[in-house]
Amino acid sequence: MAEHNWIKVILTPFSWVYGLITLLRNFLYDTGISTSGKSPQFTISVGNLTVGGTGKTPVVEYLTKLLSQNNQPAILSRGYGRKTKGLLFADNSSTASDIGDEPLQYFSKFGKNIVVAVCEKRINGAIAIKERYPERNILLLDDAYQHRGIQRDVNILLNDYNRPFYEDLPFPAGRLRETRSGASRADGIIVTKSPDNLSENEKDKIRKSIRVYSRPETPVFFTSICYSNPFGYDGAPVLLKKVIIVAGIANPQPFTAYLRSRYDVIEEIIFPDHHNYTHTDLEHLIKYIKNDTFVLTTEKDMVKLKPLAAQSGVMDRFAYLPMEMNFGADTETFNQWITQNTL
Repeated sequence: MAEHNWIKVILTPFSWVYGLITLLRNFLYDTGISTSGKSPQFTISVGNLTVGGTGKTPVVEYLTKLLSQNNQPAILSRGYGRKTKGLLFADNSSTASDIGDEPLQYFSKFGKNIVVAVCEKRINGAIAIKERYPERNILLLDDAYQHRGIQRDVNILLNDYNRPFYEDLPFPAGRLRETRSGASRADGIIVTKSPDNLSENEKDKIRKSIRVYSRPETPVFFTSICYSNPFGYDGAPVLLKKVIIVAGIANPQPFTAYLRSRYDVIEEIIFPDHHNYTHTDLEHLIKYIKNDTFVLTTEKDMVKLKPLAAQSGVMDRFAYLPMEMNFGADTETFNQWITQNTL
């Protein structure tokens, strides 16, 4: 621990420099020296200040389901981790290498009911979506909080309960992509991965800590992770007892802790976030499989492992655990807030 603290002290001056650079960049946009393009659709951005997983994907999925009831949304992502460049629309032939794992997960889950596109320059992607799908009236920007080249009508900031931005520092001493003051751009803030039994007193403390940096009127909502029952890679429900956990996500601890409380975990195999699985990886996983054992993954890992498992004829030994965002007591309040802001 002492060694970690010394490293943090050494890196802190570099964090100040990095923070000043992000402050200057934001100043240029705030004063109009750098300009943002106006999207032809009503635009909602979901993002964070922190590097790593804060729950953006389940929030985007929640918004997609909610807003699809009365609108026709499209999802636009940069497509992090893909091996392609430029604008691409997801279709049945898309792979994670083409469009990235999260966009592939969106398309796999919602299919023809949703338009999913990837483009480094979001404004170009927004215009292309409007030209091809003029009926799509809402644009969901995935992980675009720092992408200020496109204007947004609603800016949603996520804050991980376990790693709050107001206790962190900019890179490299910390995990922030910009200074804490970036929270002032948020129209709504969601505290993700909160305990189910979080008290009102603790919620108030968190709100006060957030509002040191956000605008006073910005609403703060609390959510927790809700895991569904497991499904096989063929989409059918499956009963599990012994499992091999495989995950390639930014923060696998909540996922693995939940599985350890539910199943007999034989092995845990953790890959880096956005890991691109290979046949070599699959062969390594297969050697652990026995008649009563399943390889259990996240949904994000499933969309990348499924083609490999199908090619090797072992898909029936693989399962995944869907994850949803649960707004709990804030469900009605959040739903009303987002729908009123999209009218």
